[in-house]
Amino acid sequence: MRLVDILPKSSEKTDVEILTRLAENPDMTISKLAEALSVTTRAIEKQLAKLQEQGRLRRVGPARGGTGRCWIDPHYRA
Repeated sequence: MRLVDILPKSSEKTDVEILTRLAENPDMTISKLAEALSVTTRAIEKQLAKLQEQGRLRRVGPARGGTGRCWIDPHYRA
């Protein structure tokens, strides 16, 4: 077995990091997440969309022009 076969994909690690940071600070912006994770804002947007599709994350509040909070499903199991 190769090491690469047992390590989580980088996108899975990013998912965990995004969820962890949003749990600590639900008001964190996409720009701040991108900066903290050293990725582009587009990469964060794609990850957030994927997490929402999976039901692991839900935006609460307006999509534009205001602050919105993210809700993380504590019961989600992959």
